[in-house]
Amino acid sequence: MTGDAAMSVRERVDRSRSRAWALQVLYRWEAEAGDRDLHDVLLAVGRTRRISERRIAYTSRILKTLQANLAQVDAALTEVTKNWRLDRLSRIDRSILRIGATELLHFDDLPPKVAIQEAVRLANRYGGSESARFVNGVLDAVYHRRD
Repeated sequence: MTGDAAMSVRERVDRSRSRAWALQVLYRWEAEAGDRDLHDVLLAVGRTRRISERRIAYTSRILKTLQANLAQVDAALTEVTKNWRLDRLSRIDRSILRIGATELLHFDDLPPKVAIQEAVRLANRYGGSESARFVNGVLDAVYHRRD
């Protein structure tokens, strides 16, 4: 077993909550026009919110990987969202898609279905009424188009 499947329940919960923290950081980053480094935004969030130490490493991994590969992640998303420009999506949906696509494209230790399922959970929890279906469809298309 690899990735989340081989983890304890506690570790899976920590990863899920890490993704939620990454979503908060991305939302704040975009609200501030995306001018700062994502790690700096994580530190700023950590000064006002209590993030469990167990969750910082995975949150940071998502954000650092996304920051280093933002153009590629956005290109992969743009390729499969024919009728939707990324800048026209809600910040929440766009951020969730970026987290999911980052995990799909760059986290070889994570099963693709887990990345998609976790993004759908975020969309169910934080997105609009159609967000979960939309996120599922987009990330499934990214998964099927990846190299």
